[in-house]
Amino acid sequence: MAEQAHSLNAEVGTVELHHEPAVFGITAPGFVALSMLVVVVIILVNKVPSMIGAMLDKQISKIRTQLDEASKLRSEAEALLAEAKARTASADADAKAVVANAQAEAAAMQAKAEADAADLIARRTRMAEDKIAAAERSAIQSIRAKAADAATTAATAVIAEKHGAEADKALVDKTIAGLGRLN
Repeated sequence: MAEQAHSLNAEVGTVELHHEPAVFGITAPGFVALSMLVVVVIILVNKVPSMIGAMLDKQISKIRTQLDEASKLRSEAEALLAEAKARTASADADAKAVVANAQAEAAAMQAKAEADAADLIARRTRMAEDKIAAAERSAIQSIRAKAADAATTAATAVIAEKHGAEADKALVDKTIAGLGRLN
């Protein structure tokens, strides 16, 4: 019969049962279960879940505080961004005003420079005309003086040729006689 059981086991493929050690009827897996039960009871007695909950609540409150601070910082950053955009727009407007003012000043300076140049040209033209007129007067006077000298020289030569001592005597007598009549 042992042979038959052995062949039956071989044919069916069942596993032979082994004997496990046990203490007070509790095997190794039972001790593991009991130790886990004891750990769970200790955790519950020492109120570990409430401590974990309190720690989690504390972390949640810290995270909420950080989120609130982050939202405040974001709103401040948005306000600063809006202010910076406004300053940029103002600076652009100021820059355009400065450019327009500079262009107006440049146009005014150009107009003044053109007017000053026209006045300077007019003054210099008058001065040149005055110099030309003075040179003409000087040339005319010089020509008159030369003509008078030439006429005097020619008259002296003519008189010297045509008048002798007798003609001079009659001319001098006539002049002297004319002097007496003036008094």
